[in-house]
Amino acid sequence: MAGKLTVTEKTGKTIDEAIELALAELNVSRDRIDYEVLEVPSKGLFGFIGSKLAKVRVTVRAIDSVEEAKQFLNNVFKAMNVTVSMEKMNQGDHVVINLRGEDLGVLIGKHGQTLDALQYLTNLAANREADERTRIILDVEDYRKRRAETLSRLATRLADKVKRRGERVVLEPMSPQERKIIHMALQNDNRIVTYSEGDEPYRKVVIALKNNGR
Repeated sequence: MAGKLTVTEKTGKTIDEAIELALAELNVSRDRIDYEVLEVPSKGLFGFIGSKLAKVRVTVRAIDSVEEAKQFLNNVFKAMNVTVSMEKMNQGDHVVINLRGEDLGVLIGKHGQTLDALQYLTNLAANREADERTRIILDVEDYRKRRAETLSRLATRLADKVKRRGERVVLEPMSPQERKIIHMALQNDNRIVTYSEGDEPYRKVVIALKNNGR
């Protein structure tokens, strides 16, 4: 999503001086603006009588958070010397950027930890100057979808184990997104309760019988 346009008009002895005054007021770098010369400076009679200052209208270009995200990722992949294509999908209140290419397991890491870290940095880069924040979800070859399906099956299997044995099960530490998948997978099981315990980044999901819960 793009931020709001900001416009100001400034005068100066030269066009560059007028632009610099506008940049100082807007607190942006020169590569973020477009400008229009409204009045060209002139010296007038004897160099000062009837002289005219330069006047410019400066517009701050709107920021497209998704394009900023893609630029950041391109820089990362260039430094890693890997070739990656990106597919953008709008999904309600967020944008998914699916990364595709060969041998991209390095971008996922154990249980998606590297992917989560890259997603965090991408959101920082994309939204650092944006007026409206865009939440960006990174995926690699639909990994998150496959992981969600795996976790949902795991949740169902462990819930059955809890019902058979009557003992709670504590899962390994997971990210907030993955814990949510477990909770949602079992939310309609009227014999099971799920909750999280511990501190980030070691917070875990607990699956227990409702009458033997917390």
